[in-house]
Amino acid sequence: MKLKDNYLLLLVLVCFAIFFVNLDAIYVNIMEARNFITAREMVTMNHWIFTTINGEPRYEKPPLPTWLTAISMMLFGMKSLFALRLPAAIMGSLLVVYLYKISLRLTAHRKFSFVAGLIGATSFYILLSGRDGQWDIFTHAFMTMGIYLLLKTFQNEEHLYQNALGAGLFIGFSFLSKGPVSMYALLLPFLIAYGIVYRYRSFKKIWPALLLVIIVTVIVSASWSLYVYFFDTHDVSRITGREAGRWLDYNVRPFYYYWSFFVQSGIWTLPAFVALLYPYLKNRVFNKPAYKFALLWTLISVILLSVIPEKKSRYLLPVLIPLAMNTAFYMEYLFRRFDMMPRKESWVVYFNFILIAVIGIAFPFAGIIYFKEKLGDIWPWFLMTSVCLLSIGIFILIFLKQKKIKPVFYLSVWFIISIVFFGLPMAGKIETNPHYRSIRSVDAYIEKYSLPIFELKGFTPEIIWEFGKPIKVLWNGENYELPEKNRFLLLATEEQEKEISEIFRNYIAKKIDEIDMNPVGNTHKERLFRELYLIQKTNKK
Repeated sequence: MKLKDNYLLLLVLVCFAIFFVNLDAIYVNIMEARNFITAREMVTMNHWIFTTINGEPRYEKPPLPTWLTAISMMLFGMKSLFALRLPAAIMGSLLVVYLYKISLRLTAHRKFSFVAGLIGATSFYILLSGRDGQWDIFTHAFMTMGIYLLLKTFQNEEHLYQNALGAGLFIGFSFLSKGPVSMYALLLPFLIAYGIVYRYRSFKKIWPALLLVIIVTVIVSASWSLYVYFFDTHDVSRITGREAGRWLDYNVRPFYYYWSFFVQSGIWTLPAFVALLYPYLKNRVFNKPAYKFALLWTLISVILLSVIPEKKSRYLLPVLIPLAMNTAFYMEYLFRRFDMMPRKESWVVYFNFILIAVIGIAFPFAGIIYFKEKLGDIWPWFLMTSVCLLSIGIFILIFLKQKKIKPVFYLSVWFIISIVFFGLPMAGKIETNPHYRSIRSVDAYIEKYSLPIFELKGFTPEIIWEFGKPIKVLWNGENYELPEKNRFLLLATEEQEKEISEIFRNYIAKKIDEIDMNPVGNTHKERLFRELYLIQKTNKK
């Protein structure tokens, strides 16, 4: 088989280009810092089961992704960002591969499945999550793998019980990654949509296998949660109660907040929207039942997520999985009929891809104006990015004029790959904070004075991650636990200066340095800024 016809291999190569290249280009964000701290404390403090962050219990999230990240740490080193994000990149790739497999099983159409995989890999939140050390990509990737094996079970394929066992394991792994999130947002919509379209015709034959799926899922899902509950009941109950309350009163958004969900697919926004227009597309697709299934899977997922009061844009990640398949039906139709489409249908296609072309062509000129003095630091990457995007933009316009939509589609994928290859290395060199000062600079004071260091009230994950070990927080949630030592170092925010004078009335508080870990110069986040104090007790009462 020629390489151009080996769609699965090509898809794997695209995943490598999108998820693995320049994986360490962007600085660590707050969600990553939390997860990396927990993984580091697994390795350095042996907290593999009773997981911690900054030395305190962290049971909000199950530990499977953290275990995988900790193992990567042990293999490749704790300071390698590539190693820390490698498990997420692998899971992003597996998600795309199994999206291809699900599409192929439902349609038996290899090129369509390849297109669905490409759309999934280049959809904004899937791409972002697969390059980011946060756990959403794990739970939804494991669930996608479980759904594929569950689909094989529904279709009464050979090796029925092996498929059922695998489905149960992967669905359980999904739960061990982020609780029931993917069960609710991805699996339940799949089951409803499949039941409506395909009606579980073989249920009488496969019910023992489905029972096996349920049993294995429950055992795997409950294993860690029950263990920590029995051996650390107090902390589990406290954390569970706090997290349950956040679902009802934290980041509450209106029901319609997710209605623009298709925008999260990035460069596929307009094709994704058109693919949702069932009356328009239903008689144009090559496989109407599969299209109806993908559409229902997408819409039911959005509806179920909309019911939950707490809403964030990144929670739409599971929607993008069936949405990629749904969009692929529209793209496949364009492959067949674009050169014969009337203008009233084709204008949206021209608009979408001309916009991508214009961005590519404009990048070199806009970049020269925007980057200005910093071009000297980034010129090799800027030059390569400009050449690639300019060339892609020009060729998109040429092929659009010729009404050849296939190369336009593949050039759009190359547009994203070019940004990953050549654009991302510029990110760490532009808009850097000239006043950046790492928390590691306090090591000199710790060594000079031979004193411990504390945080006044709360901690910032990025700071703890950079520091390399836990920093005890004096505020315990009810009052301040003052150190027994007469002298110590203290980190506090600018806003806490008055608090310090009140709390440490019998101490001399001397500000000796400032820590500014804001990576970007034009953005100042208070939580990334600290003042360092030398606190010394006096004889006053």
